[in-house]
Amino acid sequence: MPARTFAVLLGLTVALGAAVAQTAPPAAATAKRSVATFAGGCFWCMEPPFDRIKGVASTTSGYIGGRVDNPTYRQVSSGGTGHTEAVQVVYDPAQVSYAQLLHVFWRNVDPLVKDRQFCDRGDMYRTAIFAHDPEQRRLAEASKQELEKSGRFKQPIVTEIVDAPRFYAAEDYHQDYYLKNPTQYKFYRWNCGRDQRLKELWGAEAGGETS
Repeated sequence: MPARTFAVLLGLTVALGAAVAQTAPPAAATAKRSVATFAGGCFWCMEPPFDRIKGVASTTSGYIGGRVDNPTYRQVSSGGTGHTEAVQVVYDPAQVSYAQLLHVFWRNVDPLVKDRQFCDRGDMYRTAIFAHDPEQRRLAEASKQELEKSGRFKQPIVTEIVDAPRFYAAEDYHQDYYLKNPTQYKFYRWNCGRDQRLKELWGAEAGGETS
């Protein structure tokens, strides 16, 4: 290739690269993702309301708050590990706020009972909000106080608000269970009385999500 031709091609390549660099979004403009973790009884049932929210990238069922490293479902469900079933939500705060996620959380749980949810009994089914930073804790505490002052409930709200320890993802067959096994999921959810109780507690807001 003649030297002049090579120089022209090289110049075009450099110019094209500069144009692409100018049009590419800066690193600061890429979507920032945050994490929220909520325990609301059976984790199968806590994935759907968050999955439907615009701005939520993923939900993962798992275990949190206990004393055993890398716990299995058998260990947690048998009791004694201190872990509770939970769902970890990865979301884009530019599209959905943590306050909105809290709103959804409350309307998908029974916050008036300790160490159980609906038909499931034991501390592995306790409700809790696991704060990942001081701002999440502040917002969680404020949302709980707002509910307490609203007069909606005569009983005290017993849902815990604690700093988030390590979260362990549950076994693969638990992830997206409601999508993989819709018939079994609906059968379990109905027979556990979840939707019936949520309706009693929250009325038209029961199970509500934000978009």
